[in-house]
Amino acid sequence: MLAQGLELIRRGEFFAAHEELEDAWRAADPAEKDFFQGLVHVAVAWYQAGRGNRVGCERQLEKAARRLAAFSPSHREVDVAAILRQVEAARATVAGGSLELEPPRV
Repeated sequence: MLAQGLELIRRGEFFAAHEELEDAWRAADPAEKDFFQGLVHVAVAWYQAGRGNRVGCERQLEKAARRLAAFSPSHREVDVAAILRQVEAARATVAGGSLELEPPRV
């Protein structure tokens, strides 16, 4: 589920990635739930940006940063620190008035 969810994010299929990662989150051990939920928030943030939903994107980016922070610099071979840098860059872009986010590299 994790590998498939990350691949869907890489392909820009954010809604499908959200669904796949949500399944992983539901099945996860309690100690890892925030990791998976943070990745769900990443997918949903980019999905909301694509839909033109600034408020939704901002909220999802904030949640992603909060949930993933404890897993930095890496977890399950995922470069969480790099994802957090991308989330912060996306937050700055959105704060500047644009929803044209760089594709996430996960």
